[in-house]
Amino acid sequence: MANTTLTEQERALIEHACARLVLESIAANDRQDYEAFAALFTSDGLLHRPNGEPLCGRDEIIASYRTRPRNRITRHICTNILVHVDSPQSARGTTYVVLYAADSLQSVKHYGAKCDPRTLIGELEDQFRLTMDGWRIAERRARFVMHT
Repeated sequence: MANTTLTEQERALIEHACARLVLESIAANDRQDYEAFAALFTSDGLLHRPNGEPLCGRDEIIASYRTRPRNRITRHICTNILVHVDSPQSARGTTYVVLYAADSLQSVKHYGAKCDPRTLIGELEDQFRLTMDGWRIAERRARFVMHT
C-alpha cells in the first residue's frame, strides 16, 4: 500500500503511536528500566549512542545501559517531536532533547539532587517500523549538538 493511500486519520494514528514510542522510551531510560527501554526497539533494533557506539539488538542495549551508575539520575526533556509517515509500516522522526543529570547521593531533603553544571542539548533521529507487537524503534541515532 502506497503512502498516498493513507487517510488523514490513519496518518495521524501512526504519528501519535510513534511520538508515544519516543516518550515511552525516554521515560523508561530515565527510570532505569532498561528492559522496558530495549523492548521498545525491534528485536534487531540499532541504537547509535551519542559517543557513536552502535548497539545492535535488545540484549546489547540492555547490557550497555546496565553499566551506567545506579546513582545517576537523568531527566530527558523532549520537544519538537516530528514524525513523517513513509508507509503504513514505516515512519521516521526527529526529537529535540534537553538532558539534565545529577547524582542521587548528593540529594538535599525535599529539593532533590543538585543538577550537574553541564546541560546537554541533543536530538534523536528515529526510524520506526510496524511489527507484530505494534510500532517499534528500528533505529535510533542520538547525538549532542550543544552543551553548557
